[in-house]
Amino acid sequence: MASSNNLNDKVVLVTGAARRIGAAIATTLHANGANVAIHYRGSANEAEALAAELNDRRQDSAGTFQADLNATDKLPDLVDAVLEWRGRLDVLVNNASSFYPTPPGEITEADWDDLVGSNLKAPLFLSQAAVPALHQHRGVIINIVDIHALRPLKNHPVYGSAKAGLMMLTRSLAKDLAPNIRVNGVAPGAILWPADGMSDSVKQSILRQVPLQRPGEPDDIAGCVLYLVRDASYITGQIIAVDGGRSIGW
Repeated sequence: MASSNNLNDKVVLVTGAARRIGAAIATTLHANGANVAIHYRGSANEAEALAAELNDRRQDSAGTFQADLNATDKLPDLVDAVLEWRGRLDVLVNNASSFYPTPPGEITEADWDDLVGSNLKAPLFLSQAAVPALHQHRGVIINIVDIHALRPLKNHPVYGSAKAGLMMLTRSLAKDLAPNIRVNGVAPGAILWPADGMSDSVKQSILRQVPLQRPGEPDDIAGCVLYLVRDASYITGQIIAVDGGRSIGW
């Protein structure tokens, strides 16, 4: 996609877009002209509310699409539904992710299937399903990775391994899908604390490792995604850490 001042007439599919970082990405790309396909698995109320808000700003510019991304055989149906909605697909943002600890000795096969499924398998097979449509419009794939793809997070060996795989997948697809499709990644640091809570002492321990001495905001991730989609026409195969400097050397 050539650099331009807006994303008018472009169609973007953001997975896990009903809440948190996914919603910020969808909102930012929409504010810059894109029509946004809001994917969700179980957060129907939040997805519909976000779509209504975006459609109030610009009529018929957002739609909601339910899918279980771990049902690999259904992923082409998700792409087809977006194409039926708007007739094209320009950008795929693989944002949906499961995240929880799996301490060694307690890891189950279900944990593996869920964490690797959402963080690595689904991005691969959804990207594969989207390639023909993306190819038509010199499209873009953005994968939301994690700084812990490079440096392990204690008691998260399955999640970290899946994100490390997603980092390599990003680079591999960038090589395989060039020159017509660019593929990049964004690796968040401390942006939003886990939805199920975290102690203040752990939060402070993390922030001591951040040179900017504060957590980031979802809009920090969304802004980087916007840059990679809209402005970075000569960038592919890169992973940008948005982490306040934490990965410099904690």
